[in-house]
Amino acid sequence: MSAVVIKLGSSIVADDEGQPRADVLAHVCEQAAALHRAGRDVAIVTSGAIARGMGVMRFPERPRAIDELQAASAVGQGKLYAVYDELLRGHGITSAQVLLTFHDLSGERALYLNARQTLRKLLDWRAVPVINENDTTATDEITFGDNDFLAAQVAILIGAELLVLLTSTDGLYTADPQLDADARLVPLVEDFAALEALDIRQTTTTLGSGGMRSKVVAAEMATAAGIPTVVANGRSEGAIAAAVAGEPIGTRFTPQAGEYSSFKLWLKYAKPARGTVHVDAGAARALREGGTSLLPVGVVAVDGEFGAGDAVDVVNDGTAVGKGIASCPAADLRRVMGLKSDAVRELLPRADEETIHRDHFVLA
Repeated sequence: MSAVVIKLGSSIVADDEGQPRADVLAHVCEQAAALHRAGRDVAIVTSGAIARGMGVMRFPERPRAIDELQAASAVGQGKLYAVYDELLRGHGITSAQVLLTFHDLSGERALYLNARQTLRKLLDWRAVPVINENDTTATDEITFGDNDFLAAQVAILIGAELLVLLTSTDGLYTADPQLDADARLVPLVEDFAALEALDIRQTTTTLGSGGMRSKVVAAEMATAAGIPTVVANGRSEGAIAAAVAGEPIGTRFTPQAGEYSSFKLWLKYAKPARGTVHVDAGAARALREGGTSLLPVGVVAVDGEFGAGDAVDVVNDGTAVGKGIASCPAADLRRVMGLKSDAVRELLPRADEETIHRDHFVLA
């Protein structure tokens, strides 16, 4: 059965005081219910737990410290879900609260399969999952960025037919319409390379941590998996229904040829690199053409102070080769770079043989 993932940003969910936008949420849930009655599966990805917590605690602006953000989310999360639950129940729909972290979708098979199976079972039961990042346990190093990336991952996870990203603007513009009177709406994106000339900013508002750049990246992730994506104004009448019907609303991103797993899509487009690993020509060729893992022997230099599990860029003579998850800290890699496996084991007996495993690497 076809599925639609609807994502609401913080500016759609809550007003400047952190209070829920009751009319907007009611209209979104009404459209979700109409899709549900028509036989489609629906999943809602919502931001706004921190904003809601800020409203309850009467904070004048978004906290910066991670413990304050997590605490604000803890205050707001249950109260935010209760609004969705009540609204959907009013349409005779059972909802389910789902909190996910990066580790649930990071490619560890057991966690990934569990998240996918749980979501699919809820959809089989005709329940509507209301999904948020588990901000109370996530850290600033493993966050989805106002849930745009989380929404893309959920769409990929359940094999959605469409991802709808609702924001407070009408879609993607050629420039920031608040700063440039000549900014024009971009109705259709078929080639992401054409967007490089546009001024697409990542912003942090009073309540949220997103911006149009994170939505473009989320769209690139989803469309790379063959899922069309629409960015539209969540306050516009019938925006979701129009997007599903294929009507001209907001900015529509057409599907691309997909070839990556959901983990590799997240790694390629969303996870920030904490350092750079320079490799020789032979290692670069093996990564590009052979699909192999990167071994220490092929490493010629290491930049940055990353840890095991961090993402790193892989380059050869200044040209990007790809991005991967480091299996050891930068300090250890500097000790063993250029060495063959036997010598590596002598220096670091417990180290992984691969600097970056092929399953944790994606080409640029």
